[in-house]
This record gives sequence, structure tokens and C-alpha cells, in this order.
Amino acid sequence: MTDGIRVTVETGPKGKRVVAVAPDWPGLERGAKTENAAIERPLAYVPPHAEVARLAGMDAAFNSNSSVDVVERYPGTGSTDFWGVSFAFSSLDGQAISSETLERELTLMQASWTLFDDVRSRVSATLRKGPRGGGRDRDQIVRHTLTNELGWASGVGVSFTEEAISTDEGLRAYRDVYSDGIRESHAQGKLAGKWPLRFLIRHTAYDTLDHAWEMIDKDLTTAPLTID
Repeated sequence: MTDGIRVTVETGPKGKRVVAVAPDWPGLERGAKTENAAIERPLAYVPPHAEVARLAGMDAAFNSNSSVDVVERYPGTGSTDFWGVSFAFSSLDGQAISSETLERELTLMQASWTLFDDVRSRVSATLRKGPRGGGRDRDQIVRHTLTNELGWASGVGVSFTEEAISTDEGLRAYRDVYSDGIRESHAQGKLAGKWPLRFLIRHTAYDTLDHAWEMIDKDLTTAPLTID
């Protein structure tokens, strides 16, 4: 990718929030109050997201230039306005994709899990308090993130309990089943409930990384935590 990062722009029905999504890099998406601000925000996350690309073995292909290319604008939902997070589907989300493209996006989603696990292993158990996340500490953020994901995974026939993923072994098993569930749904031409599979992948990666950034921002260890 040499001509800038492709982004789609999702605008809430009341125009309160706009989200810019990089469809080629699941998890790289941010919201703001205006379109211009939303388009600029993902650029601030290019440096940390480069670590996701590296973990996925795609660092050479990751575009770290400070430019974006808007390829689509589409309407969001009330949740887009309220949360400033993508909750609607672009035309790209609904496009049929090859098995090769699916594997590429799954690899990036899995890299987001790897980064999240690394961050949670290194941040302080007690995190700096502030408005973001309602003052949650590390274990609360981890539980919240994984619980959210369990609900989405049910869309591809995955059924695990919180207790089942409470160990490293159980979490690895769950993630393998989740990835396989997406593959099977793709092979059968199925949606993830009402969600296109590409949306499920990017939403999973986004939520995982957003909470990784949250933990980094609030870390109280002596040396500031970085991922580069």
C-alpha cells in the first residue's frame, strides 16, 4: 500500500460522531466529532498499530505515511453517535472475499490478541483513574473485553463461558475455535448473526486494541509502557 491508508467514513444519524475505519487494517479505526477530525485520528494510531502489523508479519506492507484516502462514506447508527465507535457496515464489509483475504484479516485479528495479552502481562494491576473506562483496573478491563467478545463469537456458533477462558490454555482454545468458526461461516456463505464477517473481525480487533491502548494510557509502572 503506497498511496496512503484507505478509510471509510461512518457518520451517525444526528451527526454527533464520525468514525474513520481503515478496512485493510482491522482494528485501525477512531471516532471524533467531525469528519475531518475523525480522518486525522487514525493517523495518530499508525505508530502503535505498526506493532500489530509486525506481529502479523505484515510490517513491510503497512503504510506508515501520514496520509489517508477516503474511499467511501456511509450512514451510521444511533450507537455511532453515542459511542463514537463504528456500528454500521460499509459496502466493503459486505463484499465477498477470498479465503486468502479472510486469512489475512484473521491474522491481523489474532495479532491484536497477541498485543493485548502482552500489554496486560506488563501493566500495573491498579491503573490510573480517569474518565475513560469509568476508572476500571487491569483485570476489570480484561474481563470486560473478553466478555464482550464472547457475545460476538456466538454469531459464528462459538459457545464458551467466562470460566472456560479464565486460564491461558482455555483462552487459546477459545480463540482457535473462534477463528475456525469464522472460517466455517465464510465457507458456508453465512453472516455472523446479522454482522458481515469482515465487520466481526474488525470490530473484534478494534475493541481488543482500544482496551490495550486504554491499559497503556493508565499504566502506573515505574517505566512508562510502550509497545515499540
